[in-house]
Amino acid sequence: MELYNGRPDHTENRLSREVRTYDFLDSLGIAYQRTDHAPADNMQACNEIDAVLDVVICKNLFLCNRQRTSFYLLMMPGDKKFKTKELSAQINSARLSFAEPEDMLKYLDIEPGAVSIMGLMNDKDHVVRLLIDEDVLKGEYLGCHPCVCTSSLKMKTADVIEKFLPATGHDYQTVHLVGE
Repeated sequence: MELYNGRPDHTENRLSREVRTYDFLDSLGIAYQRTDHAPADNMQACNEIDAVLDVVICKNLFLCNRQRTSFYLLMMPGDKKFKTKELSAQINSARLSFAEPEDMLKYLDIEPGAVSIMGLMNDKDHVVRLLIDEDVLKGEYLGCHPCVCTSSLKMKTADVIEKFLPATGHDYQTVHLVGE
């Protein structure tokens, strides 16, 4: 894996959702570094990607309530355990579970394995609520996928919060997850 500054030189063989991510970030003047890789399907692969980017990629979970009427994107440190009850109490939503792949595609234009805050640029109706664990906000940088699981990005957390989110029309709620 190599580390690159910005978008790929050639985008012919990349999915349109990935290219749209680079277009959107570039239009906002957000600097980012990128590495391309095979889909990360185990922790060793994730650790190798983190090492190249010199950042820990966030765990991103796409959740919904039992009725599938409320959807949430949760960003949390990868080393924390997710406890539904702990989060449900903070957001006043009982019975949280993982959302279906078709909802992920419908609202974020993302498939399983590539869930990322970048998908919020595709949520034009603002259906998805963003939840960010406080520890993610403490880091100078964050790592995420550009809407595909074969590339990963590193960018300043402040750029994501102060430039990216306002441009998508999304806000966020800070949550506190103990995750032990």
